[in-house]
Amino acid sequence: MGEQAGGVRIVADGLGIRGPRGWAVRGLSVDAEPGALISVEGPSGSGRTCLLLALTGRMKVSEGTAVVGDARLPKQMAAVRGFSALAHVPGVTDLDPALTAGEHLRERALLQQRFGTSLRGLLRPRSERAAAAGRRVDAALEAAGLDLEALPKGPRTAVRDLERLEALRLSVALALVGGPRLLGVDDTGLKLSDGEREEVRALLRSLADAGTTVVAVCSETPEGAVKVSTAESPEKPAAENDQVDEGEEKADALAETGRA
Repeated sequence: MGEQAGGVRIVADGLGIRGPRGWAVRGLSVDAEPGALISVEGPSGSGRTCLLLALTGRMKVSEGTAVVGDARLPKQMAAVRGFSALAHVPGVTDLDPALTAGEHLRERALLQQRFGTSLRGLLRPRSERAAAAGRRVDAALEAAGLDLEALPKGPRTAVRDLERLEALRLSVALALVGGPRLLGVDDTGLKLSDGEREEVRALLRSLADAGTTVVAVCSETPEGAVKVSTAESPEKPAAENDQVDEGEEKADALAETGRA
C-alpha cells in the first residue's frame, strides 16, 4: 500500500489524557504487538476518541508512559504522526460530500506524491510516479474492500450518494494510500446495521492480519482483538469520572488535535 511496511508495537501504562473539562481517560494500559487490532470500547463521551487520537500522535498524553513503535509520547508525537493515519474521524477526516470518490482518491494520491515521497522519488519521471500512485490507490481500495465500479456511478459517484459503509471504506482507503504502519479508525459502528458492523469487524481484522497495527473505536470487540475499555478509569476522582456529552468530548479532542 505504500513505502512503509510492518505494524508497530504499542505499550502504555497509567495513560492519562486531560482535556479542557478535566480527565478524558486515566489509568489505562495497553500492550499490543505489531499488527494487532486494538479495540477501544466504552460509552459515548467516555474518552474513546481522545485515546484514539493520543495513540496516533494527535492529542497530548498528560501522564503515564506510552511508546508507539520507537517513539515515546508525548515528546515524539510528530514521529508517530509520520507513520500513522486516521480514518472516519468526525471533524478530522470528513469527506467532502460534493466531491466524487475518484476525486478524493486522486487528490490523496497527489498529496502523497508531493509530501509523502522521498526526494529520490520526486526525481523519478512523471510517468513512473503516476504509475506508482495508481498502484498505491488500487492496493488501498483492495485492502479497504471498496470496488469503485460497483458504486452507482462508478468512480464518479459523489460522496453524498454513498451508503454509510461505502463512505467508511472510502475513508479507510484514503488513509491507506500513504502506507501507514498504524491506522486509527473512529466510530466504526456508527449508524450501521448488525450485518454492516460485522463487515467492518472483518475489514479491521484483515488490515491487522496484513501487518498494519489498527486502533479502532468499536461497539463490540472483534474476535482476537486487544480490548481497551474507557468505561472505567479507576484513578479518576469520582467527580471527574462522570461521562461527558459525546459532542463535548469530540470538541475537546478536535481542539487538542488542532494544537498538535
